[in-house]
Amino acid sequence: MPNAKQAVADAGTDSYPRIVAALIRITGDWTLAEDCAQEALAHALERWPRDGVPANPGGWLMTVARNRAIDVLRRATVERRKLGELALLAAPTAEEEEVVDDRLRLVFTCCHPALALEARVALTLRTIAGVPTADIARAFLVTESTMTRRLTRAKAKIATAGIPYRVPAGRALAERLPGVLAVLYLLFTRGYDADGEPAFAAEAIRLTRLLAALMPGEPEIAGLLALCLLQHSRRAARRDADGNLRTLEQQDRSRWDHAAIAEARSLLPATAGPYALQARIAACHTATPPDWPAVAGLYDQLFLLLPTPVVALNRAVAHGYAYDPAAGLRLLAEARFGGGLAGYPYAVAAEADLTARAGDTARAVTLFEQAAAAALTEPERRALLARAEELARNEEES
Repeated sequence: MPNAKQAVADAGTDSYPRIVAALIRITGDWTLAEDCAQEALAHALERWPRDGVPANPGGWLMTVARNRAIDVLRRATVERRKLGELALLAAPTAEEEEVVDDRLRLVFTCCHPALALEARVALTLRTIAGVPTADIARAFLVTESTMTRRLTRAKAKIATAGIPYRVPAGRALAERLPGVLAVLYLLFTRGYDADGEPAFAAEAIRLTRLLAALMPGEPEIAGLLALCLLQHSRRAARRDADGNLRTLEQQDRSRWDHAAIAEARSLLPATAGPYALQARIAACHTATPPDWPAVAGLYDQLFLLLPTPVVALNRAVAHGYAYDPAAGLRLLAEARFGGGLAGYPYAVAAEADLTARAGDTARAVTLFEQAAAAALTEPERRALLARAEELARNEEES
């Protein structure tokens, strides 16, 4: 019964973090919560094709997981107070507000700054998204056993360091939220990069939607969601039929997800936080043609907030397109003088592009070849070499 199997997958996507979060709150045992959630899903795969999909799939899974936790705790002779709390756990329809709070607690626990950034991303994928450890290991280019040990250490640190299972309040919330958003955006980029895991990008969008629903009115959450939607909307057009990368100018805009673009535009906050500004920049790129003066102005604002080498690089490119290549090259030289771009292949590629637009084809060809030699992925290397060959061919023909 394929419909039943799909129902299990759908219910698992929505219910897994709810179940894990609720059981962690009550039992204080991270591993037990995950094991019970997984066993509930396995039980559903056995029962639902035979007995039919229950009217409340999420409630069914929660009940099975809760009962499994009770059995484990009873066998371990855990104190009666915890058993009582578990037994009184209400059905999901009656406890919806509490479960939502649990999920939000879990997001902030997984993204606690006491954990290394890589551990935060992996723990978020495993615990909140329910991504199999093997898939996470593949994305991080390590073995499954290595990733299992990393996740175990992260959970142990949460326990031994006394990392609180709660959402911070007041000033602490304002201080912690950027770290949570950074984890979600890193998760998105791991899926959106040329050789990334596409499912991770989609999962980052789903989790950001969840965070937006749990914390309505936070403009930077809306900004991050809009940014991810705008970037993800172009995924299908980023490669040609042979798998080669296409620049924004080369992309077939009919292949963009225009519904996602419209949704993102409706979310754009008027505030000037880092994610809001990046989302507005991405929205400008969806115009025909892109509004480069607006992009340059937004990058000026973003650079005041985040004077990082990458923002400086993108700002230089934007000015080169908005005004003239020489302006972009001047800003690029300033960014390099400030440090942080040494050996960065995208900086060499940006200089090559601006140099070509300035009319120095021979130097542009050399720079594109240098950028290709330092490219981080094979699709990027091929794209840069193709640009060098195209310029050289046009030079010969002229």
